[in-house]
Amino acid sequence: MKLVHAIAALAAPLVVAGCAVIPVPGETVVTAPLFRSDGQEIGTVRMVAAPNGVSMRVQAAGLPPGLHGAHIHAAGHCNFPDFGMAGPHWDLGGRQHGKLNPAGPHDGDLGNFSVAADGKLDTELLIPGAVLPVKGATGPKMLADADGSALVIHADADDERTDPSGNSGARIACSRLALPLTP
Repeated sequence: MKLVHAIAALAAPLVVAGCAVIPVPGETVVTAPLFRSDGQEIGTVRMVAAPNGVSMRVQAAGLPPGLHGAHIHAAGHCNFPDFGMAGPHWDLGGRQHGKLNPAGPHDGDLGNFSVAADGKLDTELLIPGAVLPVKGATGPKMLADADGSALVIHADADDERTDPSGNSGARIACSRLALPLTP
Protein backbone atom coordinates (compact mmCIF):
# COMPACT_ATOMS: atom_id res chain seq x y z
CA MET A 1 0.00 0.00 0.00
CA LYS A 2 2.87 2.38 0.75
CA LEU A 3 4.19 1.88 -2.81
CA VAL A 4 0.82 2.91 -4.27
CA HIS A 5 0.82 6.07 -2.17
CA ALA A 6 4.41 6.81 -3.21
CA ILE A 7 3.55 6.42 -6.91
CA ALA A 8 0.46 8.61 -6.48
CA ALA A 9 2.52 11.26 -4.69
CA LEU A 10 5.08 11.28 -7.50
CA ALA A 11 2.41 11.40 -10.20
CA ALA A 12 0.30 14.15 -8.60
CA PRO A 13 2.52 17.08 -9.65
CA LEU A 14 2.52 15.81 -13.25
CA VAL A 15 -1.26 15.54 -13.30
CA VAL A 16 -1.70 19.00 -11.79
CA ALA A 17 0.77 20.41 -14.30
CA GLY A 18 -1.22 18.81 -17.13
CA CYS A 19 1.72 16.72 -18.32
CA ALA A 20 0.21 13.24 -18.08
CA VAL A 21 -2.27 11.04 -16.34
CA ILE A 22 -0.77 7.90 -14.88
CA PRO A 23 -3.38 5.21 -14.18
CA VAL A 24 -2.56 3.77 -10.74
CA PRO A 25 -2.30 -0.03 -10.93
CA GLY A 26 -5.17 -1.70 -9.11
CA GLU A 27 -6.95 1.58 -8.42
CA THR A 28 -7.84 3.12 -11.80
CA VAL A 29 -10.99 1.34 -13.03
CA VAL A 30 -13.18 1.72 -16.13
CA THR A 31 -16.48 -0.20 -16.35
CA ALA A 32 -18.63 -0.49 -19.48
CA PRO A 33 -21.88 -2.36 -20.23
CA LEU A 34 -21.91 -5.37 -22.60
CA PHE A 35 -24.79 -5.64 -25.08
CA ARG A 36 -26.10 -8.55 -27.12
CA SER A 37 -26.93 -7.96 -30.80
CA ASP A 38 -30.66 -7.68 -29.95
CA GLY A 39 -29.89 -4.60 -27.82
CA GLN A 40 -30.24 -6.38 -24.47
CA GLU A 41 -27.67 -5.40 -21.82
CA ILE A 42 -26.20 -8.73 -20.67
CA GLY A 43 -23.18 -7.88 -18.55
CA THR A 44 -20.18 -5.69 -17.85
CA VAL A 45 -16.58 -5.25 -18.84
CA ARG A 46 -14.37 -4.01 -16.01
CA MET A 47 -10.87 -2.80 -16.82
CA VAL A 48 -8.23 -2.14 -14.17
CA ALA A 49 -4.79 -0.62 -14.65
CA ALA A 50 -2.12 -3.28 -14.10
CA PRO A 51 1.66 -2.79 -13.92
CA ASN A 52 2.14 -4.44 -17.33
CA GLY A 53 -1.09 -3.54 -19.16
CA VAL A 54 -4.82 -3.61 -18.57
CA SER A 55 -6.58 -6.37 -16.66
CA MET A 56 -10.05 -6.98 -18.11
CA ARG A 57 -12.87 -8.92 -16.44
CA VAL A 58 -15.91 -9.79 -18.53
CA GLN A 59 -19.07 -10.98 -16.79
CA ALA A 60 -22.24 -11.77 -18.73
CA ALA A 61 -25.35 -13.94 -18.92
CA GLY A 62 -27.49 -14.86 -21.91
CA LEU A 63 -24.78 -15.93 -24.38
CA PRO A 64 -24.80 -19.22 -26.32
CA PRO A 65 -22.75 -21.94 -24.54
CA GLY A 66 -19.34 -22.88 -25.94
CA LEU A 67 -16.21 -21.16 -27.21
CA HIS A 68 -16.48 -17.70 -28.74
CA GLY A 69 -13.76 -15.61 -30.35
CA ALA A 70 -13.18 -12.31 -28.57
CA HIS A 71 -11.33 -9.29 -29.88
CA ILE A 72 -10.79 -5.64 -29.19
CA HIS A 73 -12.00 -3.80 -32.27
CA ALA A 74 -10.57 -0.53 -33.54
CA ALA A 75 -13.65 1.70 -33.19
CA GLY A 76 -15.83 2.48 -30.18
CA HIS A 77 -19.17 1.79 -31.87
CA CYS A 78 -21.67 -0.93 -30.93
CA ASN A 79 -24.39 -0.40 -33.53
CA PHE A 80 -27.20 -2.96 -33.49
CA PRO A 81 -27.71 -5.60 -34.75
CA ASP A 82 -24.33 -6.46 -36.36
CA PHE A 83 -21.81 -4.19 -34.56
CA GLY A 84 -20.23 -3.56 -37.97
CA MET A 85 -19.16 -0.04 -37.07
CA ALA A 86 -16.73 -1.46 -34.47
CA GLY A 87 -14.42 -1.92 -37.47
CA PRO A 88 -11.49 -4.32 -37.75
CA HIS A 89 -9.42 -5.70 -34.90
CA TRP A 90 -7.28 -3.29 -32.90
CA ASP A 91 -3.87 -3.60 -34.56
CA LEU A 92 -1.14 -1.05 -34.00
CA GLY A 93 1.67 -2.94 -35.73
CA GLY A 94 0.27 -4.03 -39.11
CA ARG A 95 0.20 -7.68 -38.06
CA GLN A 96 -2.15 -10.45 -39.17
CA HIS A 97 -4.74 -12.23 -37.04
CA GLY A 98 -4.00 -14.92 -34.52
CA LYS A 99 -1.46 -16.12 -31.99
CA LEU A 100 -0.83 -19.21 -34.15
CA ASN A 101 -0.22 -17.10 -37.28
CA PRO A 102 3.53 -16.47 -37.87
CA ALA A 103 2.64 -12.91 -38.99
CA GLY A 104 0.36 -12.30 -35.99
CA PRO A 105 -1.20 -11.48 -33.66
CA HIS A 106 -3.22 -8.28 -33.73
CA ASP A 107 -3.01 -6.27 -30.50
CA GLY A 108 -6.74 -6.93 -30.01
CA ASP A 109 -6.64 -10.73 -30.42
CA LEU A 110 -7.91 -12.10 -27.10
CA GLY A 111 -8.40 -15.75 -28.07
CA ASN A 112 -11.58 -17.56 -27.03
CA PHE A 113 -14.01 -16.99 -24.19
CA SER A 114 -15.69 -20.09 -22.76
CA VAL A 115 -19.39 -19.62 -22.01
CA ALA A 116 -20.89 -22.14 -19.56
CA ALA A 117 -23.89 -24.36 -20.37
CA ASP A 118 -26.15 -21.88 -18.50
CA GLY A 119 -25.07 -19.02 -20.81
CA LYS A 120 -22.87 -17.33 -18.22
CA LEU A 121 -19.43 -15.91 -18.85
CA ASP A 122 -16.95 -14.85 -16.18
CA THR A 123 -13.42 -14.45 -17.46
CA GLU A 124 -10.39 -12.34 -16.70
CA LEU A 125 -7.41 -11.62 -18.94
CA LEU A 126 -4.49 -9.24 -19.36
CA ILE A 127 -4.01 -7.01 -22.40
CA PRO A 128 -0.21 -6.63 -22.32
CA GLY A 129 1.11 -3.10 -22.66
CA ALA A 130 -2.36 -1.54 -23.06
CA VAL A 131 -3.24 1.76 -21.40
CA LEU A 132 -6.68 2.41 -19.91
CA PRO A 133 -9.03 4.75 -21.76
CA VAL A 134 -8.99 7.51 -19.16
CA LYS A 135 -8.84 11.22 -19.98
CA GLY A 136 -5.28 12.43 -20.32
CA ALA A 137 -3.60 9.01 -20.20
CA THR A 138 -0.81 8.48 -22.71
CA GLY A 139 1.13 5.58 -24.16
CA PRO A 140 1.70 3.71 -27.42
CA LYS A 141 -1.10 1.17 -26.78
CA MET A 142 -3.96 3.47 -25.77
CA LEU A 143 -7.42 1.89 -25.81
CA ALA A 144 -8.77 5.41 -26.41
CA ASP A 145 -8.03 7.27 -29.62
CA ALA A 146 -9.97 9.41 -32.10
CA ASP A 147 -12.47 6.63 -32.86
CA GLY A 148 -12.47 4.77 -29.52
CA SER A 149 -12.38 0.97 -29.13
CA ALA A 150 -14.79 -1.90 -28.43
CA LEU A 151 -14.76 -5.45 -27.14
CA VAL A 152 -16.61 -7.78 -29.51
CA ILE A 153 -17.60 -11.38 -28.80
CA HIS A 154 -18.23 -13.55 -31.87
CA ALA A 155 -20.64 -16.45 -32.53
CA ASP A 156 -17.97 -19.09 -33.15
CA ALA A 157 -14.60 -20.13 -31.77
CA ASP A 158 -11.54 -18.30 -33.07
CA ASP A 159 -9.07 -20.61 -34.86
CA GLU A 160 -6.34 -18.11 -33.86
CA ARG A 161 -4.72 -18.37 -37.28
CA THR A 162 -6.94 -17.21 -40.16
CA ASP A 163 -6.64 -13.54 -41.12
CA PRO A 164 -8.50 -11.22 -40.59
CA SER A 165 -10.79 -12.66 -37.85
CA GLY A 166 -10.01 -16.31 -37.12
CA ASN A 167 -13.20 -17.60 -38.79
CA SER A 168 -15.03 -16.58 -35.62
CA GLY A 169 -18.33 -15.73 -37.29
CA ALA A 170 -20.92 -13.05 -36.59
CA ARG A 171 -20.52 -10.41 -33.90
CA ILE A 172 -22.99 -11.31 -31.11
CA ALA A 173 -22.01 -9.02 -28.21
CA CYS A 174 -20.25 -5.67 -27.89
CA SER A 175 -19.00 -3.23 -25.26
CA ARG A 176 -17.75 0.28 -25.97
CA LEU A 177 -14.47 0.40 -24.09
CA ALA A 178 -13.64 3.94 -25.19
CA LEU A 179 -16.02 6.34 -26.90
CA PRO A 180 -14.99 8.12 -30.09
CA LEU A 181 -13.59 11.57 -29.38
CA THR A 182 -15.68 12.98 -32.22
CA PRO A 183 -19.19 11.78 -33.25
